[in-house]
Amino acid sequence: MDRKRVTAWIAAYEQAWRTPGTAALGTMFTTDASYRQGPYRDPVVGLPAITRMWDSERDGPDEVFDMTAEVVAVDGDTAVARIQVRYGDPVHQEWRDLWIIRFAEDGRCASFEEWPFAPDKGATG
Repeated sequence: MDRKRVTAWIAAYEQAWRTPGTAALGTMFTTDASYRQGPYRDPVVGLPAITRMWDSERDGPDEVFDMTAEVVAVDGDTAVARIQVRYGDPVHQEWRDLWIIRFAEDGRCASFEEWPFAPDKGATG
């Protein structure tokens, strides 16, 4: 894995969040992937469970948000990225996350863990 491929994966994640349905998730996550929404939360395991979580967590593909990303580090199959998301226009919710992403050989995510932080909320678990 390299920074260019990680950056492309993050762009695909954002595009999938903005797209109706969940079909793109199969190209992004392995069938047995784990997705941890916070450092102390139990992981959501398996593509069907990730798909259900994805649908329940977003307001829909028309949700207004701005997302920026910076790949902080890549070491072998693991990457760390700093993500900032601002929801609404005007902005009514803001998050700064660290994502720890472990990739399978085919470039799909095998393990995803986010560390979300929001103003006035601190770290959320």
